[in-house]
Amino acid sequence: MGLIECKSISKRFGEKIALDDLSVDIPRGKIFGLLGPNGAGKTTLIRIINRITIPSSGEVLFDGRPITQSDVEKIGYLPEERGLYRKMEVGDQAMYLAQLKGMSAAEARKELKQWFVRFGIQDWWKKKVEELSKGMAQKVQFITTVVHRPSLMILDEPFSGFDPVNAELIRKEILRLNGEGATIILSTHNMESVEELCDEIALLNKSRLVITGGVEQIRRRYGNNNIELIYTGDKSLTDFDGVFKVLSDENSAGRHTAVLTLLEGVSSNDALATLLGQGVTVNSFKELIPRMNDIFIKLVTEEA
Repeated sequence: MGLIECKSISKRFGEKIALDDLSVDIPRGKIFGLLGPNGAGKTTLIRIINRITIPSSGEVLFDGRPITQSDVEKIGYLPEERGLYRKMEVGDQAMYLAQLKGMSAAEARKELKQWFVRFGIQDWWKKKVEELSKGMAQKVQFITTVVHRPSLMILDEPFSGFDPVNAELIRKEILRLNGEGATIILSTHNMESVEELCDEIALLNKSRLVITGGVEQIRRRYGNNNIELIYTGDKSLTDFDGVFKVLSDENSAGRHTAVLTLLEGVSSNDALATLLGQGVTVNSFKELIPRMNDIFIKLVTEEA
Protein backbone atom coordinates (compact mmCIF):
# COMPACT_ATOMS: atom_id res chain seq x y z
CA MET A 1 0.00 0.00 0.00
CA GLY A 2 1.41 3.37 -1.00
CA LEU A 3 1.47 6.43 1.24
CA ILE A 4 -0.68 8.12 -1.42
CA GLU A 5 -3.14 6.09 -3.51
CA CYS A 6 -4.95 7.85 -6.34
CA LYS A 7 -7.93 5.75 -7.36
CA SER A 8 -9.72 6.37 -10.68
CA ILE A 9 -9.20 10.12 -10.51
CA SER A 10 -10.99 12.18 -13.14
CA LYS A 11 -11.24 15.95 -13.33
CA ARG A 12 -13.20 18.04 -15.78
CA PHE A 13 -13.29 21.79 -16.17
CA GLY A 14 -16.40 22.31 -18.29
CA GLU A 15 -15.76 20.41 -21.52
CA LYS A 16 -12.03 20.07 -20.84
CA ILE A 17 -10.80 16.76 -19.40
CA ALA A 18 -7.77 17.44 -17.20
CA LEU A 19 -7.49 13.89 -15.78
CA ASP A 20 -9.16 10.79 -17.18
CA ASP A 21 -9.62 7.81 -14.82
CA LEU A 22 -6.08 7.93 -13.45
CA SER A 23 -4.89 5.46 -10.81
CA VAL A 24 -1.41 5.54 -9.35
CA ASP A 25 0.24 4.56 -6.06
CA ILE A 26 3.05 6.63 -4.55
CA PRO A 27 5.17 4.39 -2.30
CA ARG A 28 6.16 5.40 1.20
CA GLY A 29 9.73 6.59 1.71
CA LYS A 30 10.57 6.84 -2.01
CA ILE A 31 11.27 9.65 -4.46
CA PHE A 32 8.49 9.43 -7.03
CA GLY A 33 8.79 11.24 -10.35
CA LEU A 34 5.63 12.73 -11.85
CA LEU A 35 6.42 13.28 -15.52
CA GLY A 36 4.64 14.47 -18.61
CA PRO A 37 4.57 17.23 -21.21
CA ASN A 38 2.91 20.57 -20.50
CA GLY A 39 -0.84 20.14 -20.17
CA ALA A 40 -0.65 16.43 -19.36
CA GLY A 41 -2.46 16.83 -16.02
CA LYS A 42 0.44 16.79 -13.54
CA THR A 43 -0.42 20.07 -11.82
CA THR A 44 -4.10 19.12 -11.61
CA LEU A 45 -3.17 15.85 -9.89
CA ILE A 46 -0.88 17.68 -7.46
CA ARG A 47 -3.65 20.15 -6.64
CA ILE A 48 -6.08 17.28 -6.00
CA ILE A 49 -3.62 15.57 -3.64
CA ASN A 50 -3.27 18.92 -1.80
CA ARG A 51 -7.08 19.33 -1.69
CA ILE A 52 -6.78 22.63 -3.54
CA THR A 53 -9.01 21.09 -6.23
CA ILE A 54 -11.68 18.42 -5.76
CA PRO A 55 -11.79 15.57 -8.30
CA SER A 56 -14.88 15.12 -10.44
CA SER A 57 -14.72 11.42 -9.55
CA GLY A 58 -12.38 9.04 -7.80
CA GLU A 59 -10.57 9.46 -4.48
CA VAL A 60 -7.17 10.03 -2.91
CA LEU A 61 -6.13 7.88 0.03
CA PHE A 62 -3.47 9.00 2.50
CA ASP A 63 -2.01 6.15 4.53
CA GLY A 64 -4.91 3.92 3.52
CA ARG A 65 -7.82 6.28 4.25
CA PRO A 66 -9.47 9.21 2.46
CA ILE A 67 -7.19 12.24 2.67
CA THR A 68 -8.28 15.01 5.04
CA GLN A 69 -7.25 18.62 5.61
CA SER A 70 -5.21 17.55 8.66
CA ASP A 71 -3.24 15.21 6.36
CA VAL A 72 -2.54 18.14 4.03
CA GLU A 73 -0.85 19.91 6.95
CA LYS A 74 1.73 17.09 6.87
CA ILE A 75 2.56 17.92 3.25
CA GLY A 76 5.25 20.33 2.12
CA TYR A 77 4.22 21.76 -1.26
CA LEU A 78 6.54 23.75 -3.50
CA PRO A 79 4.40 24.95 -6.44
CA GLU A 80 5.93 25.70 -9.84
CA GLU A 81 4.54 29.24 -9.62
CA ARG A 82 6.39 30.57 -6.58
CA GLY A 83 4.75 33.06 -4.23
CA LEU A 84 6.46 35.12 -1.54
CA TYR A 85 5.28 38.48 -0.21
CA ARG A 86 7.73 40.84 -1.88
CA LYS A 87 7.52 43.67 0.67
CA MET A 88 8.14 41.46 3.72
CA GLU A 89 11.54 40.81 5.22
CA VAL A 90 12.84 37.33 4.42
CA GLY A 91 13.02 36.24 8.06
CA ASP A 92 9.50 37.47 8.86
CA GLN A 93 8.19 35.74 5.73
CA ALA A 94 9.86 32.44 6.62
CA MET A 95 8.63 32.64 10.23
CA TYR A 96 5.07 33.35 9.09
CA LEU A 97 4.98 30.39 6.69
CA ALA A 98 6.59 28.02 9.21
CA GLN A 99 4.03 28.93 11.86
CA LEU A 100 1.21 28.40 9.37
CA LYS A 101 2.41 24.78 9.28
CA GLY A 102 1.97 24.46 13.04
CA MET A 103 5.47 25.26 14.30
CA SER A 104 5.88 27.37 17.43
CA ALA A 105 7.75 30.67 17.05
CA ALA A 106 10.77 29.33 18.98
CA GLU A 107 10.88 26.08 17.03
CA ALA A 108 10.47 27.88 13.71
CA ARG A 109 13.25 30.37 14.44
CA LYS A 110 15.65 27.60 15.52
CA GLU A 111 14.99 25.42 12.47
CA LEU A 112 15.01 28.31 10.00
CA LYS A 113 18.31 29.66 11.34
CA GLN A 114 19.86 26.21 10.80
CA TRP A 115 18.50 26.03 7.26
CA PHE A 116 19.69 29.54 6.45
CA VAL A 117 23.21 28.62 7.59
CA ARG A 118 23.11 25.37 5.59
CA PHE A 119 22.15 27.31 2.46
CA GLY A 120 24.65 30.10 3.15
CA ILE A 121 21.94 32.78 3.36
CA GLN A 122 22.12 33.73 7.04
CA ASP A 123 22.80 37.35 6.06
CA TRP A 124 19.46 37.60 4.21
CA TRP A 125 17.20 37.47 7.29
CA LYS A 126 16.56 41.23 7.30
CA LYS A 127 16.47 41.70 3.52
CA LYS A 128 13.16 42.28 1.79
CA VAL A 129 12.03 39.58 -0.62
CA GLU A 130 11.99 42.08 -3.48
CA GLU A 131 15.75 42.56 -3.03
CA LEU A 132 16.43 38.90 -3.79
CA SER A 133 17.30 37.40 -7.15
CA LYS A 134 15.02 34.67 -8.49
CA GLY A 135 17.47 32.00 -7.36
CA MET A 136 17.75 33.48 -3.86
CA ALA A 137 13.97 33.63 -3.52
CA GLN A 138 13.82 30.00 -4.68
CA LYS A 139 16.11 28.98 -1.83
CA VAL A 140 13.89 30.73 0.70
CA GLN A 141 10.76 29.09 -0.70
CA PHE A 142 12.38 25.64 -0.70
CA ILE A 143 13.31 26.11 2.97
CA THR A 144 9.79 27.19 3.94
CA THR A 145 8.41 24.13 2.12
CA VAL A 146 10.43 21.61 4.12
CA VAL A 147 11.22 23.34 7.44
CA HIS A 148 8.31 21.69 9.32
CA ARG A 149 9.69 18.25 8.33
CA PRO A 150 6.61 17.01 6.46
CA SER A 151 6.22 13.28 5.87
CA LEU A 152 5.29 14.02 2.23
CA MET A 153 6.94 16.68 0.07
CA ILE A 154 5.61 17.67 -3.35
CA LEU A 155 8.21 19.58 -5.34
CA ASP A 156 7.05 21.02 -8.66
CA GLU A 157 10.08 21.93 -10.85
CA PRO A 158 12.33 22.49 -7.80
CA PHE A 159 15.43 23.19 -9.93
CA SER A 160 13.84 26.00 -11.94
CA GLY A 161 15.81 29.25 -11.64
CA PHE A 162 18.92 27.66 -10.13
CA ASP A 163 22.44 27.70 -11.53
CA PRO A 164 24.25 24.30 -11.58
CA VAL A 165 25.89 24.85 -8.17
CA ASN A 166 22.63 25.62 -6.39
CA ALA A 167 20.74 22.95 -8.34
CA GLU A 168 23.26 20.43 -6.95
CA LEU A 169 22.66 21.82 -3.45
CA ILE A 170 18.92 21.20 -3.83
CA ARG A 171 19.54 17.68 -5.19
CA LYS A 172 21.64 16.83 -2.14
CA GLU A 173 18.98 18.20 0.20
CA ILE A 174 16.26 16.17 -1.54
CA LEU A 175 18.33 13.01 -1.09
CA ARG A 176 19.07 13.87 2.54
CA LEU A 177 15.41 14.51 3.35
CA ASN A 178 14.43 11.26 1.64
CA GLY A 179 17.15 9.46 3.59
CA GLU A 180 15.53 10.73 6.77
CA GLY A 181 12.25 9.07 5.75
CA ALA A 182 10.34 11.69 3.75
CA THR A 183 8.29 10.59 0.77
CA ILE A 184 8.90 12.97 -2.13
CA ILE A 185 6.88 13.59 -5.28
CA LEU A 186 9.11 15.27 -7.83
CA SER A 187 7.44 16.88 -10.84
CA THR A 188 10.06 17.91 -13.38
CA HIS A 189 11.00 18.05 -17.04
CA ASN A 190 14.65 17.40 -16.15
CA MET A 191 15.13 13.75 -17.11
CA GLU A 192 18.70 13.72 -15.81
CA SER A 193 17.37 14.55 -12.35
CA VAL A 194 14.78 11.79 -12.70
CA GLU A 195 17.50 9.22 -13.30
CA GLU A 196 19.65 10.55 -10.47
CA LEU A 197 16.91 10.90 -7.86
CA CYS A 198 13.77 8.92 -8.57
CA ASP A 199 13.02 5.38 -7.47
CA GLU A 200 9.75 5.18 -9.40
CA ILE A 201 7.89 7.35 -11.91
CA ALA A 202 4.50 7.88 -13.47
CA LEU A 203 4.32 9.37 -16.97
CA LEU A 204 1.14 11.24 -17.87
CA ASN A 205 0.10 12.36 -21.32
CA LYS A 206 -3.19 13.81 -22.53
CA SER A 207 -4.76 13.43 -19.08
CA ARG A 208 -4.07 9.70 -18.85
CA LEU A 209 -1.43 7.47 -17.26
CA VAL A 210 0.96 6.14 -19.90
CA ILE A 211 3.37 4.13 -17.75
CA THR A 212 4.39 3.72 -14.12
CA GLY A 213 7.07 1.67 -12.37
CA GLY A 214 10.69 1.63 -11.25
CA VAL A 215 13.07 3.83 -13.23
CA GLU A 216 15.58 1.06 -13.94
CA GLN A 217 12.82 -1.43 -14.78
CA ILE A 218 11.32 0.99 -17.30
CA ARG A 219 14.72 1.77 -18.84
CA ARG A 220 15.44 -1.92 -19.31
CA ARG A 221 11.93 -2.60 -20.65
CA TYR A 222 12.55 -0.13 -23.46
CA GLY A 223 16.06 -1.34 -24.16
CA ASN A 224 16.69 -2.85 -27.59
CA ASN A 225 19.31 -5.49 -26.75
CA ASN A 226 22.19 -3.31 -27.88
CA ILE A 227 25.71 -3.73 -26.50
CA GLU A 228 28.66 -1.36 -26.65
CA LEU A 229 31.87 -3.34 -27.20
CA ILE A 230 35.36 -1.91 -27.02
CA TYR A 231 38.03 -4.28 -28.32
CA THR A 232 41.51 -4.22 -29.85
CA GLY A 233 42.71 -5.81 -33.05
CA ASP A 234 43.48 -5.16 -36.69
CA LYS A 235 40.27 -6.61 -38.11
CA SER A 236 36.77 -5.24 -37.67
CA LEU A 237 34.10 -7.46 -36.18
CA THR A 238 31.47 -9.03 -38.44
CA ASP A 239 28.02 -10.47 -37.78
CA PHE A 240 27.99 -13.77 -35.95
CA ASP A 241 25.13 -16.04 -37.05
CA GLY A 242 22.54 -16.66 -34.39
CA VAL A 243 24.25 -14.43 -31.80
CA PHE A 244 24.55 -10.78 -32.86
CA LYS A 245 24.63 -8.28 -35.68
CA VAL A 246 27.17 -5.46 -35.86
CA LEU A 247 25.40 -2.10 -36.12
CA SER A 248 28.59 -0.01 -36.16
CA ASP A 249 32.34 -0.45 -35.68
CA GLU A 250 34.72 2.50 -35.46
CA ASN A 251 38.47 1.84 -35.49
CA SER A 252 40.99 4.28 -34.01
CA ALA A 253 44.58 3.00 -34.22
CA GLY A 254 43.50 -0.57 -33.57
CA ARG A 255 41.05 0.28 -30.76
CA HIS A 256 37.51 -0.48 -31.87
CA THR A 257 34.24 0.84 -30.49
CA ALA A 258 31.37 -1.27 -31.81
CA VAL A 259 27.64 -1.45 -31.20
CA LEU A 260 26.11 -4.91 -31.43
CA THR A 261 22.47 -5.92 -31.31
CA LEU A 262 21.81 -9.29 -29.73
CA LEU A 263 19.50 -11.63 -31.61
CA GLU A 264 16.35 -12.98 -29.98
CA GLY A 265 16.99 -15.32 -27.08
CA VAL A 266 20.68 -14.44 -26.78
CA SER A 267 21.88 -13.15 -23.41
CA SER A 268 24.74 -10.72 -22.93
CA ASN A 269 26.71 -13.55 -21.28
CA ASP A 270 26.19 -15.71 -24.38
CA ALA A 271 27.49 -12.94 -26.63
CA LEU A 272 30.51 -12.25 -24.43
CA ALA A 273 31.36 -15.96 -24.31
CA THR A 274 31.14 -16.11 -28.11
CA LEU A 275 33.46 -13.14 -28.51
CA LEU A 276 36.02 -14.53 -26.09
CA GLY A 277 35.76 -17.94 -27.76
CA GLN A 278 36.62 -16.33 -31.09
CA GLY A 279 39.75 -14.79 -29.58
CA VAL A 280 38.45 -11.21 -29.50
CA THR A 281 40.41 -9.03 -27.05
CA VAL A 282 37.56 -7.43 -25.10
CA ASN A 283 38.35 -4.22 -23.19
CA SER A 284 34.81 -3.20 -22.32
CA PHE A 285 31.39 -4.83 -22.76
CA LYS A 286 28.20 -3.13 -21.51
CA GLU A 287 24.49 -2.95 -22.19
CA LEU A 288 23.23 0.24 -23.81
CA ILE A 289 20.15 1.07 -21.74
CA PRO A 290 18.06 3.98 -23.10
CA ARG A 291 17.94 7.21 -21.14
CA MET A 292 14.68 8.39 -19.59
CA ASN A 293 14.74 11.38 -21.93
CA ASP A 294 14.62 9.05 -24.97
CA ILE A 295 11.83 6.95 -23.43
CA PHE A 296 9.86 10.10 -22.54
CA ILE A 297 10.07 11.36 -26.13
CA LYS A 298 9.21 7.93 -27.58
CA LEU A 299 6.13 7.41 -25.43
CA VAL A 300 4.79 10.94 -25.74
CA THR A 301 5.38 11.00 -29.52
CA GLU A 302 3.64 7.65 -29.98
CA GLU A 303 0.62 9.02 -28.14
CA ALA A 304 0.48 12.14 -30.34
